[in-house]
Amino acid sequence: MKIIDHPSPNFDQRPEGMAIDMLVLHYTGMPSGGAALQRMCDAAAKVGCHYFIEEGGEVYRLVGEEFRAWHAGVSFWRGETDINGRSIGIELQNPGHEFGYRDFSEAQMLALEDLAADIIGRHPIPPGNLVGHSDIAPARKMDPGERFDWRRLAEKDIGLWPEPDSNAIPEGASAGGLLAALGYSTTDVTAAVTAFQRRFRTQSIDGRADAETLALMAALVARS
Repeated sequence: MKIIDHPSPNFDQRPEGMAIDMLVLHYTGMPSGGAALQRMCDAAAKVGCHYFIEEGGEVYRLVGEEFRAWHAGVSFWRGETDINGRSIGIELQNPGHEFGYRDFSEAQMLALEDLAADIIGRHPIPPGNLVGHSDIAPARKMDPGERFDWRRLAEKDIGLWPEPDSNAIPEGASAGGLLAALGYSTTDVTAAVTAFQRRFRTQSIDGRADAETLALMAALVARS
């Protein structure tokens, strides 16, 4: 895998002794890859990531993994709030919901599979800590969104995918409890349910914790 170095100033030091145990995926949400790359390398923007993958499959390294790139913003996962300090961030070129959201390209997905497998092979990142920006900031983010193929990654042993069983929902289970067990913030349960559906129940993203959604949550908790 060829990686093109394109340094960004948007990083600082990781907290001493903090392990890298998360991998966060984003889409750029900008009209072009060039515009996204320029912004992530603009010191005034104060936004960056470790890697950027263009639609053609080109992989850029903007920030070294030893540093804390500014990609997550205000976020939460499994009780932690300094997600930048413990994660590696990958941006995928895609115009996003605002500029004509579309499928991620085959070249892009192949490059991501190679890069993610390499990162996970070098850091103690459990499958449940491969997340999207919308997972860690459900009230304000939608990326990488419902067109991203999480199941494909899970089939490559990158992350998890639930196989629902309506009989496996624990008695008395609630959306809030199951989401908290997975790692989501439950400050806004509807937003968290929506983020979960955007990833795992893409045919209906309505924020309602119906039986199908609860079954998917329970199946994922059982695998996490």
